[in-house]
Amino acid sequence: MKINIVTTGGTIDKIYFDAKSDYQIGDPVIGELLKRMGVLLEFEVHSIMRKDSLELTDTDRQLIVDTVIAADSDHILVTHGTDTMVETGKWVLSQAPHKHVVLTGALQPAAFRETDAVFNIGCAIGALQVVGPGAFVAMNGQLFDVTKVVKNVAANRFEPLSNE
Repeated sequence: MKINIVTTGGTIDKIYFDAKSDYQIGDPVIGELLKRMGVLLEFEVHSIMRKDSLELTDTDRQLIVDTVIAADSDHILVTHGTDTMVETGKWVLSQAPHKHVVLTGALQPAAFRETDAVFNIGCAIGALQVVGPGAFVAMNGQLFDVTKVVKNVAANRFEPLSNE
């Protein structure tokens, strides 16, 4: 199985510079992480933007969708900022329902010692090997259908929609 990885920025790739929490989004970390973890699956990383998800526009979301559609594999991992990950996932689902897409990110940058990035990436890679077509979010040790999940900002985690 080949996995196409589409990186868009977000906290997972943030680099902090000083005590004022000044940051910028750096190079995607996922390719190096997967190599260090000894992942044997074939993968290809496509870095299409370096943005905080709160700054994404409809044009950016369409670029993400177009990249997913154009990928030479049906198994796509999208690294994305957590604040608007669900919104982007719904865009992907509406235009590429035949692809197997898992979106993931991090609540703490991969560069931080106590990051959730590696855990979330591992969950997403595992999920991609078993999910059917559709769009999913892999966060907090769970896999969610993109239409049935919400980010609980106060608790800083993803949860099933309360009406489920």
